[in-house]
Amino acid sequence: MTPTIEHPTHQMNFAIVTTNERKYAFSYSTCVAVTNADGRWVVRENDWGPTTGKHLNWLDDGNKMLRLPGGVFEEVLLKLAA
Repeated sequence: MTPTIEHPTHQMNFAIVTTNERKYAFSYSTCVAVTNADGRWVVRENDWGPTTGKHLNWLDDGNKMLRLPGGVFEEVLLKLAA
């Protein structure tokens, strides 16, 4: 499968990259979410600011309770990307 890049909010600072069976969401150049085996978003906590917060809210409808701390998210990202 050829990787694709989309900008679902029509803003260049928020992109979703699809490769093989996985989707990766980027706020600016930082990966902030990845889909799991069920196709659901695994979302990182907002360690940046309001614009990234808007991107995260778009991904998880603002459900901050399910967001992972940065270190935990990085571990999950590495496992899912392998």
